[in-house]
Amino acid sequence: MNAIVEGFALFLGFLGWLMVGIALPNRNWKVSSVDGNVITTSTIYENLWMSCATDSTGVHNCRDFPSLLALNGYIQASRALMIAAIVFGTFGLVAALAGIKCTKVGGENYALKGRIAAIGGVFFLLQGLCTMIAISWYAANITQQFFDEFYPGTKQYVYRPNSRGPTNSVTAASQSAPSSLRTHAYV
Repeated sequence: MNAIVEGFALFLGFLGWLMVGIALPNRNWKVSSVDGNVITTSTIYENLWMSCATDSTGVHNCRDFPSLLALNGYIQASRALMIAAIVFGTFGLVAALAGIKCTKVGGENYALKGRIAAIGGVFFLLQGLCTMIAISWYAANITQQFFDEFYPGTKQYVYRPNSRGPTNSVTAASQSAPSSLRTHAYV
């Protein structure tokens, strides 16, 4: 395979892994605005790890979720899937880096290098799949709560930075195509 295609695939894999790593600690996964007069206006926002609030004076308070068992199931599953995505992406980066032709891992055995690159592509596909499931599931639950007339809590909505999640997963998964389509991968 062309070295430029391999390098570009490795770059896309690294970019997808980096974007998932940036989206994970982002505090704006779920945002709610409580409008009142100037003194009582506040914004509440959450991510997978903590809940934060700011008021109109700029006071900013955050608290970690007190217990893993007290969280909703979709938050626990999203946490696990996002961490699994980071792990799969790390394995994918190592395998893709070892599988490109310009490295000395595997020597001149291009069939072995092709198989290693294909394994890296599978890891990147798994990273993209885990990210897409986690973010889509989280957003679907927020949307369901928002439109539920009988939901007792504050109505919250998905914030724009969380919309980058599907882009992250597609970028991560797109790396797998060039690295797993080697012509000599199964020789």
